[in-house]
Amino acid sequence: MNDTLSLLMNHRSIRKYLDKPVSEEQLRAVVAAGQMASTSSNVQAYSIIAVTDQEKKRRLAGLAGNQAYIIECPVFLVWCADLYRLKKSTEAHSGDKETYEDSTENFIVATVDAALAAQNAAIAAESLGLGIVYIGGVRNSIADFSEALELPDLVYPVFGMCLGYPDQDPGLRPRLPVEALLHRDSYNPGAIEEVRSYDQVSADYLSKRTAGKNSTPWSELMAKRLAEPVRLHMKDFLNGKGFMKR
Repeated sequence: MNDTLSLLMNHRSIRKYLDKPVSEEQLRAVVAAGQMASTSSNVQAYSIIAVTDQEKKRRLAGLAGNQAYIIECPVFLVWCADLYRLKKSTEAHSGDKETYEDSTENFIVATVDAALAAQNAAIAAESLGLGIVYIGGVRNSIADFSEALELPDLVYPVFGMCLGYPDQDPGLRPRLPVEALLHRDSYNPGAIEEVRSYDQVSADYLSKRTAGKNSTPWSELMAKRLAEPVRLHMKDFLNGKGFMKR
């Protein structure tokens, strides 16, 4: 175990922050580290919006499910898939040629680029003693959220990220065993059996975290998750923003 592995293996989502600012130097270092993540064909198809204005954070928090830590964290980063910059910056070279910024493939490229950069940034932040939590709730009312940030067509918020100094020390949430995820040479359907042992580990963790009030196994929690019609507005929204036309 080296320092990098130790940092990675000790990731916790932080939902409570000290009233201590993140410096401009720290913010730029975190973003610069994010930029060094792999990016498909060097398109770098993402943008980051750093929100520090308290009223703006309050409005965004309301649109993202009233998650208080968006307001409490010093900096709220919104990670956006961005094909607008790519389209506009290449127009002078494209001429009359047909372009495919609206393809499903380029939508995937931009979304993956944003996710890879964000995870690099998260690790960089933790190396500086900061904490983060991802906020998928930015997609709850995504049209209003996008309007609040004045996002043009071909840009959408993939997720948010609270950034600040931790004011809590939560326990490590156990993950599925490696054997459930790591396949050899071809997909092994039998690896699903590994979930059984994880169900007990996950239930024990949840029971400890909630002082015995909840010990639901992971597979049962996921069954409930799959049965929820979550954010079914996303397809129409993305089509309306110019994504996945073909």
